[in-house]
Amino acid sequence: MNSNTYEVVIIGGGVCGTALLYTLSNYTNIGRIALIEKEADVALVNSFTNSNSQTLHFGDIETNYTLAKAEKVNRGASLVKQYLLAKDEQQEIHTKYHKMVLGVGQEQVDKLQARYEEFKQLFPSLQLLDRSQIGSKEPKILAGRSQDRELIALYTDEGYTVDFRLLAQSFVANSLSNPNSKIDLLFETKVKQIKQQEAGYQLTTRDGQTINAKVVMVAAGAHSLLFAKSLGYGLDYALLSVAGSFYFAPQLLNGKVYTVQRQKLPFAAIHGDPEVHDRTIARFGPTAKVLPMLERHHYGSIIEYFQTAGLSIKAILSFIKILSDPVILKYIALNFCYDFPIIGKRLFIKEAKKIIPAIELKDLTYAKGYGGVRPQVVNLKTQALEMGEAKITGDRIIFNITPSPGASTCLQNALEDATRIIDFLGDGYRFERQQFLDDLSANSRRVGKS
Repeated sequence: MNSNTYEVVIIGGGVCGTALLYTLSNYTNIGRIALIEKEADVALVNSFTNSNSQTLHFGDIETNYTLAKAEKVNRGASLVKQYLLAKDEQQEIHTKYHKMVLGVGQEQVDKLQARYEEFKQLFPSLQLLDRSQIGSKEPKILAGRSQDRELIALYTDEGYTVDFRLLAQSFVANSLSNPNSKIDLLFETKVKQIKQQEAGYQLTTRDGQTINAKVVMVAAGAHSLLFAKSLGYGLDYALLSVAGSFYFAPQLLNGKVYTVQRQKLPFAAIHGDPEVHDRTIARFGPTAKVLPMLERHHYGSIIEYFQTAGLSIKAILSFIKILSDPVILKYIALNFCYDFPIIGKRLFIKEAKKIIPAIELKDLTYAKGYGGVRPQVVNLKTQALEMGEAKITGDRIIFNITPSPGASTCLQNALEDATRIIDFLGDGYRFERQQFLDDLSANSRRVGKS
């Protein structure tokens, strides 16, 4: 076999691409796998420590999740949780905190009470806290807060803050340790073109190298749609790139504190989180502003953004329809101002005060260089946003576009994609699916330690 020929090529070395590498190398009999990453190491873009909210989402306190969505996300996040408990006993990759979502005022209180009744069977550790119980967990939430408004919280001690870059590195390390797989890590290698051939695909890199693969997985975030369109897939989709920023504050919180999602807004509500490696720092955010780029702080990706979005009438009408909604338009405009010097902090503190009423301007520092881009998928047929991960499956090729909570469900995505890849490869290839699930179950951990 030619040295540049592989059974599977994974394009993208973020936490999702490396999760698939881990799954294929440890639970299939695929012999030759290549992971191609345009950066010098894994997880240097959206999976980088500074580029995301470092949260393992389960759906228990994320009030924009329906019960069905929470069930799906919980399955995926639980796999990551069990991986961390098994592989990261020293908590170098993650830190465990409690977490809660605050309901302030009668309308939000009613919403959380109803949510608790609906969700408590799915999340047995979920509790409903009153004002005094909230104060015992998070004293600064009550300091300076009016006694006149109703206040409750949904609470659980099952909160995980994750350094997704270190998680990606762990996936790679635990892939390379398997002597039965031949894995090539091709860093600083940017794929310029994917061309379908009779036996699979030929990939051409920016430096003119050619790589052949029977099956290709594109796990390159927003760039995945660009590759899909180059092969005639995903033509009815565009991207609305939403960039998130953060503010730092001194240790004001003991755990994660969320606010209730606003109606009609598909973007995450502001929350406060202790840093994954430093609990003395709280990170407030994310903000959400629309930017025409595929990567934050990478202005060369602006041209690529318009290639994915397209300049068709359908795309333009879809963006106008979405952004002309008065609630969304006001929200986007305000969030854009949060990044401005001087006035940004004065505007953002109103959001932070929903969590810490006594917080002062001097407590907040703009987190320069923090934040990434989350590609929100736009369906050009319905002219609406499609929330969550998007997957486009073609002929022996898969394109994963993974906005939040893609990192939280990376192993669930890997499970689903490994199944498809084995089907693509055909006779003689197998995926030990049950072994994968058994190894990432709480029962297997208990048996292993008994």
